[in-house]
Parts: sequence; C-alpha cells; structure tokens
Amino acid sequence: MGERITITTGDGSFEAYVARPDRSPAPAVVVIQEIFGVNQVMRDITDGLAGQGYLAVCPDLFWRIEPGIDITDQSDAEWKRAFELFNAFDVDAGMKDIQATIDAVRGRPDCTGKVGAVGFCLGGLLAFLTAARTDADASVAYYGVGLENRTGEASKITRPLMLHIAEEDQFVPREAQAAIRQALGGHPQVQIHTYPGRDHAFARMGGAHYHEGDARTAGERSLAFFKANLG
Repeated sequence: MGERITITTGDGSFEAYVARPDRSPAPAVVVIQEIFGVNQVMRDITDGLAGQGYLAVCPDLFWRIEPGIDITDQSDAEWKRAFELFNAFDVDAGMKDIQATIDAVRGRPDCTGKVGAVGFCLGGLLAFLTAARTDADASVAYYGVGLENRTGEASKITRPLMLHIAEEDQFVPREAQAAIRQALGGHPQVQIHTYPGRDHAFARMGGAHYHEGDARTAGERSLAFFKANLG
C-alpha cells in the first residue's frame, strides 16, 4: 500500500513511508517510530491508519545516525542495536524532523491541513513533545519512555494529547508513572488511560507483551480521539 517520499530540511533530507487513504483530501497522522526504525510493525500501523481514512506518514527519525534502519524485536542482537540507536538519538534534532514532517504533510494537496501524531516507546516520548513543541493538531503517546523527565514542558501543551500508560511497564516504573500523572493529570488538554497488568509495548503486534484486548481498546480510543480532533 505504501510508498516512500523525501522530506528536506536545512540539515539534510530523509525518507518517510507514506500510506494513502481512499479519500482525498484527508486529515493526516504522523506515525512516530519505536527504537527499531521504520520496520514492518510501523509500516503496518501506517497502513492501518490509511485504512481508517488518514494520510499516514512514518518518517525515518534515525537518518542522522544511519538511514533506513529496519530491525525487529526478535533477537538479542537487534535489541542491542536498538538500544544503541536509542542512546545515540538526539531528541531535539528529532523534534525538528517531526515538525518538518508535519509541515511537508500539511502542505500536500491530498491533506485537509489537519495533522495529528501517534508515537510508541521512544515515539511515545516524542509524541508528548510533539504536543508541547509543534503545531500538530492532536497527539497520542503510547508508553513513552523518559516522559517523566520532560514534564516541565507540559505548560506548552495547547492542543489535545492522549497518553496510554502500561501499569507494569518495565521501562516506565511506578514512580515515573506517578510523576507523569501528577504533572499532567489535571491538564485541560490531556487525557490519560492506564492499562492494569500490561507491560511495555502491549500494543506491538507480535511482541512478547502484546495484549490483543487492550491493544484494541487503546486503538479504538486513539481513533475516536483523532476523529474528534482531526475529522
């Protein structure tokens, strides 16, 4: 279903995977990757959003480290490489790339001008920052890693944000979850959903902690949120 486009910034160019819906113009959703690059899981999510009527775009945010990363969560070697990429990743540069992606998508004739974002894992943190730092119309963050260290940016959120938090997340311990809820729980633009018994990446199909029921629930909540805020 998808194709590749090139997005150009002042720092260079990078590719993004794009899936188009049947309707045009359509609202858009930027899909923000996990630590495994624009892999099959991310492409499937992008394709799925297109099937729901959205112009879906998944940018290669690791391009500054190594373009075209496409690995899985199925081997120790790939996990090692994924954490190397995570540790090398420049969050501030990545946020510039997300804004560039939003700008590129919003200017397309097949986009209505409404652009949302959804991110997972590392992308969950970046989706939170997308709500704080960009002009995205609505953002959804799945189990964002390190978000508790960025809650000071909550005051900059002026557009809707939805958070999905796994209560047994091995990368977001209970203390971090409490800090997130304390900082964001009363924010007028923020919705928080928690999932008892779920571990990190409960929505990653094929992953060790995938939970079909809660993944479906989170997905339905996210689609309703995008429908309300993007059309």
